[in-house]
Amino acid sequence: MSKVFTDISISLDGFVAGPNPSLEKPLGESGEKLHEWVFRLASFRERHGMDGGVRDEDDELLATSVAATGAVVMGRKMFSGGEGSWEDDPNADGWWGDDPPFHVPVFVLTHHARETLHKDGGTSFNFVTGGLEAALEQARAATGGKDVAIGGGASVIQQALKAGQLDELRLHVAPILLGGGTRLFERLGIEPLQLEPAGAASSPYVTHLTFGRGGNS
Repeated sequence: MSKVFTDISISLDGFVAGPNPSLEKPLGESGEKLHEWVFRLASFRERHGMDGGVRDEDDELLATSVAATGAVVMGRKMFSGGEGSWEDDPNADGWWGDDPPFHVPVFVLTHHARETLHKDGGTSFNFVTGGLEAALEQARAATGGKDVAIGGGASVIQQALKAGQLDELRLHVAPILLGGGTRLFERLGIEPLQLEPAGAASSPYVTHLTFGRGGNS
């Protein structure tokens, strides 16, 4: 059965992006340091049209996740960094050019409707104005039996956690303290949210923590 998961890199102090994100620095100041563990991997480099890279335990984990993904859900900020009408968005076609690294249907949460944007390599960006539930419903229908990845940003993952829609939370903890930026675990409500530990692994570059769906306590 298809499940909904997220893979997200996070700092030791809980940030998934650095301060002051912009079109030039979409991950904020020093935010790219959260992802240094993945930039070196062959599976990442292949999907971004680059040669080389290493194949190790981190790469195996990434490759397994990618192979299991049949659709992606993301927020408007992750797609383009913009807001408001598409006509006023300087990055309206997204960050990734003509051949994005997803190669599956992507469902973008937005308040502003537009036609589906078809890209090379099997990626299509479908713009959903009906909220997270509608995006997940459409994504599940498009997976071909595979899993749905919530790509981000933080607010979309928070919505999925609060709604009990996230089956697996996979945190990739980078050995860095950012000191500021976008926190992952905010605006989750008053009641504590209990998760179930489901796995842990580490390498010299990153610590991987997996949690399954729990319940409020």
